[in-house]
Formats: sequence, C-alpha cells, structure tokens
Amino acid sequence: MRSPLKRRLGLAAALAFVLAVFGLAPSASADPAPAALTFAPDSSTTTPGGTVNLSMTITNNKTYDIWFVYQTIDPTWLTTQRPDLKYSFTGCNLTTAAGSTPCSGTGPANLGGNYGATIPPGQSRTVTLTLKVAADSGCNGNIGFYSYYYAEFSDSSKTNDGPVYTPETRVLCS
Repeated sequence: MRSPLKRRLGLAAALAFVLAVFGLAPSASADPAPAALTFAPDSSTTTPGGTVNLSMTITNNKTYDIWFVYQTIDPTWLTTQRPDLKYSFTGCNLTTAAGSTPCSGTGPANLGGNYGATIPPGQSRTVTLTLKVAADSGCNGNIGFYSYYYAEFSDSSKTNDGPVYTPETRVLCS
C-alpha cells in the first residue's frame, strides 16, 4: 500500500509532466516588450520659475527596425484640476548615438516624429522635453503626465501601449 505522501507526489509529478508536454508550464522568464518606453526627469523637484527636463527613451527590443512611432503626452487629470499651476514645454531635443539635435516633430501633441525612426534592433532614442514652471505658478502640487505610444516594426508587427505614466514633478514653494 502506497503512503498518501507518495500518491500526492506522484500525482503532482504527472500533472507537471502533462503541462510541460502541452506547453502550459509557466515560463522561466518573461520576454521583454517589443518596444519599451521609459521616463526620467533630471530633477524630482522644482520651484516656480524653474525648469525640469523630462527624458523619454524608446528602446527597440525586437530583431526588426522600428519604422514608425506615434506618441502623445498629456497632463494627468489631477494636474488639470490645479488652476493655479502654470507650466509649458519650452524645448525639445532628440539624443542619438550621433549626438543631440532639436526635435523635428510637432512637440508634446505628437512626439513620435521626434524619435527619428528608423530605430535599429537593440538601439534607443531619447526625446527630452524642457518643462518650464511659470514664476507666478501656484506651489505644493504635482505635475504629472501620461502618454500613449504606438510603434510599428519592419516585419509589419506593432506594439500599442498606454497609458504610460511619467514620473511626477513636485512644484515646491521657495
């Protein structure tokens, strides 16, 4: 007579074998996103009259070129609810392995053109927006943004990701 422990172990081993044979076993690691969009401010705080550079980097994790990128950046709902908060984007630069150049797209409403696609496999492009807080802006509030992006690859596949939330910048009174 088999012990209850041996029966349970045998049943668990049989179930694991069936799952592995039919491809239902959990994978050891997750594949990276085809295109990864990350955000990084150069400062987590600012004051009225100050500036913060918000860098957005798209990385091509596929083995095909990124042909096209569409991206928007919009303030979060909480940011729009602050009538005393005054800010604007005053600059835009694209950084590649070859150096930095002014953006060529239409700015925060459509950042996609600024990434300078085509982006080869394994490479990244970084767009940096300069956020200027007005000198007479209210303080003690967060400025937050969200972004939608879409990337299309040379193998006709695509990735649609969003919303992606940026780090928040806290506006502090001086």
